[in-house]
Amino acid sequence: MAAAVTPLTLGASYLNLLINIGPKVDNESYARASTIAAGAVSSIRTVATFGTQELIVQSFDQALHEPKKTSVKKSQILDWFWDYLKVPYYTNFGVVYKIFLILVLSSFSVGQLAGLAPDTSMATTAIPAVLDILNRRPSIGNNGKKTRKLESSKPVDLEFKHVTFAYPSRPSVTVLNNFSLKIKGGTMVALVGGSGSGKSTVIWLIQRFYDPIRGRVLMGGIDLRELDLKWLRKIALVGQEPSLFAGSIRENIAFGYPNASWAEIEAAAKEAYIHKFICSLPQGYETEVGESGVQLSGGQKQRIAIARAILKKSKVLLLDEASSALDLESEKHIQNALKKASRRATTIVVAHRLSTIREANFIAVMKDGAVAEYGDHDTLMAAHLDGIYANLVRTEMEAMAFA
Repeated sequence: MAAAVTPLTLGASYLNLLINIGPKVDNESYARASTIAAGAVSSIRTVATFGTQELIVQSFDQALHEPKKTSVKKSQILDWFWDYLKVPYYTNFGVVYKIFLILVLSSFSVGQLAGLAPDTSMATTAIPAVLDILNRRPSIGNNGKKTRKLESSKPVDLEFKHVTFAYPSRPSVTVLNNFSLKIKGGTMVALVGGSGSGKSTVIWLIQRFYDPIRGRVLMGGIDLRELDLKWLRKIALVGQEPSLFAGSIRENIAFGYPNASWAEIEAAAKEAYIHKFICSLPQGYETEVGESGVQLSGGQKQRIAIARAILKKSKVLLLDEASSALDLESEKHIQNALKKASRRATTIVVAHRLSTIREANFIAVMKDGAVAEYGDHDTLMAAHLDGIYANLVRTEMEAMAFA
């Protein structure tokens, strides 16, 4: 009996070793794929804005490439082994040994399947929700229609014509009310106003995350609904909470522009006043930022996001509180960089800190979803001494005096 058990044990152990090849590599790959998916979902607006959906999918597939290879190898090994265990028509000790080994392996497999029972129950509940997402069709898209692209290399004009808008989740609350604004290509226009005045909504409509209820949004004289959505979403955006992805600083700066050269990446980092900091790190541009950029401060994340936007060289640059986490010295350098970038693009700036928008060509003061005042800083201060903008400036100056 002992003579039979020994080879049986050795055979089972060897088979177990074969079918469990690469578990550490597989787990690392699954973790990497999970990180990519979580980062994409949590930063879905950034992914859509930079038009990098296909790049994210490719990265996800690549992360799962090794587990796929391992799974195929395991299947091949098991196929060969089960073929070897086929019982012939005659019976001897070897046949009995094979049958016993089949029973052992089968019970082991059944035990593994039994452990998956709770997960199977949870999966059954989750499948309808997953299928609902997969079958969902976006209300905004090309939808098979013939679309257009703007071929001009020059910055484009933007125009809002009598736009009225309310968010689908709050249809009774009008955010933009007969809103009209014309922005000449290559100029910088700042949007200021109180909370809820509709400033950030203007940013979302330009990217066509939503369509207006009434009115039109034009780019280069063409309604956004007639433009190719993938082309339109190549607009450069820097938000108050910039989205960074698990990966290196270099990869995050080049996000949306994967073919960028080292020289281009460094030039963008220098313009964003982040190059010196990056070079001070032991790994330089290959330093991992962690999930959502947890290894960096708010100001450092914003400067990397600004470098990403500069590198993209888009015709439209959107800045939504893009310098809110910067100190005064960094802000001064960033404003100079953005001033240069605005010459290559039509720039819209949303800001609460009014010191960041003094260099804007024009300032649109918003109230109740419409433009209440319009002009440059000097014009607004001179023509509207008791106006909204002048009061905002005085309030900020008083706050700074008491700081």
